[in-house]
Amino acid sequence: MKKRGLPGLLALCLMLTLAACGGGETSSEPEDRSDDPSVSVLAPVQEEPEEPEYPYLNPLTGEGIMEDLAPQRPVAVMLNNLSRALPQAGVSQADVIYEIVAEGGITRMLALFQSVEGVGEIGTVRSARDYYVSLAYGHDAVFLHAGGSPQAYDTIQSLGVTALDCVNGPYEGTLFWRDQERRQSAGLEHSVLTSGAVIQELLPTYSRVDPDHREGFSVGWSFDEEAPAGGEEAEVLTVPFSSYKTGTFTYDRDTGRYEICQHINGADRDYVDANTGEQVEVSNVLVLYTDVSQVPGDEAGRMSVRTTGSGEGLLLRDGRLYPIRWERESQDRCYAFQDEAGETIPLDVGASYINVVSTGADVTWS
Repeated sequence: MKKRGLPGLLALCLMLTLAACGGGETSSEPEDRSDDPSVSVLAPVQEEPEEPEYPYLNPLTGEGIMEDLAPQRPVAVMLNNLSRALPQAGVSQADVIYEIVAEGGITRMLALFQSVEGVGEIGTVRSARDYYVSLAYGHDAVFLHAGGSPQAYDTIQSLGVTALDCVNGPYEGTLFWRDQERRQSAGLEHSVLTSGAVIQELLPTYSRVDPDHREGFSVGWSFDEEAPAGGEEAEVLTVPFSSYKTGTFTYDRDTGRYEICQHINGADRDYVDANTGEQVEVSNVLVLYTDVSQVPGDEAGRMSVRTTGSGEGLLLRDGRLYPIRWERESQDRCYAFQDEAGETIPLDVGASYINVVSTGADVTWS
């Protein structure tokens, strides 16, 4: 048997030492194991941004705001809804929109803004009807319009409504102006605009405009982000006003709001704000059934619409539909909304669209 010599033993010890250390080159760099599925890498914790605490609520939407706007009168603007005058401007920033039929089956809207700060152009502004005057008065609003029916002027005078008129008043060229592009494309009567900035600038200069609500005024609406119990699932609501106009409201589960479309003058079109180019969405859609008829002997075919008393209705919010009852004791009050048990039913936080229709209107949902 051969015996290893000393050089061989030294070489063997050196090999064993290198093997124990892992062999090959060594590095002070840590091993990259980011692609190893057995290794979990902890991401830095991202803190959720804190929700701002708002000391006040918008009385028309229930949304939190930093300034107390409840004592301040809103602005109500009479809007044109003739097909060739579309799109309307400023409607995506309205807190409440009322829609009611006018003569010939056309409809007009009354847009309410608790504050017009940051609102761009608003319009086109159109002539008043007495039932819109009544609703504006019920909100104790400053009412902007461009002309009106004889019944509207009678109501403005009898109620003492703060009405600023582009046609029969000293406001054209200041509070209102004619948009030249719309004047060429749609006609003179469909070209009147105003804007939030102009309203903010000029209203404080008018001695006849009191910026504060009359004593004891309250909107009286209730808001809750949690949907009431009951109701039925309904994601699409169709509201026919006439053969000229039908409104459609479709629930978007991602936003929790209702996208608005119009079938108007034989064509389907999204209800779009001219300022943004985007489709208007709201949190609440209401249908209020009432008495609607033609004014006897009125050569223009103007309509009579009952806006006081009480009646049946519908509330659509959070993808559900609730039967309701509306009440309005007098013309200096806002509508009140109750559930089937006679209790105040809360609206969702956000803007509302209120359709006032005939009791015989064939409103459907699915």
